[in-house]
Amino acid sequence: MNNYFDLAIKAALLAGEEILRIYNSTEFEVEYKDDNSPLTIADKKAHNIIVNILKKTEIPILSEEGKDIPFKERKEWDNYWLIDPLDGTKEFIKRNGEFTVNIALISDNIPIYGVIYVPLTKDLYFGGTTTGAFKAINVDINSDISFIKQFSFKLPIFQGTKPITVVGSRSHMNDQTKLFINQLEKDYNSKIELISRGSSLKICMVAEGIADIYPRLSPTMEWDIAAGHAIAIGSGCKVMLLSDLKGSVLYNKENLTNPNFIIKRQNIDI
Repeated sequence: MNNYFDLAIKAALLAGEEILRIYNSTEFEVEYKDDNSPLTIADKKAHNIIVNILKKTEIPILSEEGKDIPFKERKEWDNYWLIDPLDGTKEFIKRNGEFTVNIALISDNIPIYGVIYVPLTKDLYFGGTTTGAFKAINVDINSDISFIKQFSFKLPIFQGTKPITVVGSRSHMNDQTKLFINQLEKDYNSKIELISRGSSLKICMVAEGIADIYPRLSPTMEWDIAAGHAIAIGSGCKVMLLSDLKGSVLYNKENLTNPNFIIKRQNIDI
């Protein structure tokens, strides 16, 4: 399994390099899918790179850019890779750097390992339920994976007393989320600090300890959060359904849309 994890890191780094090449070039045509979400050549090329590497594991692959696998087929999968080749396409198009490569390994409908790579900053987050979670800095395709593991930081990095910090979506903030934050201020009798980020960086911030809570009260897909979910659990966070603040997000559903959820540090009561 460790070899599989290493392949996932390698795939993320190679995809990130190609995404960054396109980001810094003029290859920037934007298409729109049936749901009006944007698609770029970077999404497609990153998808192909990751699939070509992960297929060596002979584990099935489900990707945002290759999602039309019938439920009748994928419901038989015990293990599979779930990937978002370019998470934060809107941020990529805006050129604000807040986009990531997400790769998760799902076992029995639960993410057990995740890799998130941030091409512009060269930050790498990885880990899961049995390994713990880690962050490595200044990582690219020339980095040796054993060196990455040896000199990575165990998550969370930041802990201690500070104002309660909520991280929210840069492109998908809505009234329901604002109401949730207002209620937190009442419950804690304190001003809540709000940070906005794109893509799975929001989950990374909670895993890292920079933020305390990430409430997602607007639609996401399974591939948007699977890698971050595994990393968050590995760093000691809780991933809870908003509906009961108990159950967690499950994967490989017939409908791949996630319910509303909250990711939080263990010491935060809501």
